[in-house]
Amino acid sequence: MAEDYGIALGMVETRGLVGAIEAADAMVKAARVRLVGKEKIGGGYVTVMVRGDVGAVKAATDAGAAAAERVGELVSVHVIPRPHSDVEHILPALGN
Repeated sequence: MAEDYGIALGMVETRGLVGAIEAADAMVKAARVRLVGKEKIGGGYVTVMVRGDVGAVKAATDAGAAAAERVGELVSVHVIPRPHSDVEHILPALGN
């Protein structure tokens, strides 16, 4: 993930897998972003993550949040414009 340093990270957290899948689909269709992973937290919570330019990630997370709300429960949305390289160590491995 070293090549992702300095590229925005967007996260959409839902309660339920259906909302997370809908959010992921909407995010990659709405903007030029790369889906980089998902994390099942427990209790039905799922976080989906995308990377890309700040504007694209913001547009993608807005679209993902709206899509998740339509079919399930949206918990949280957040964009980190330039995550520090140390943050990469706590992100889930690609391919989750």
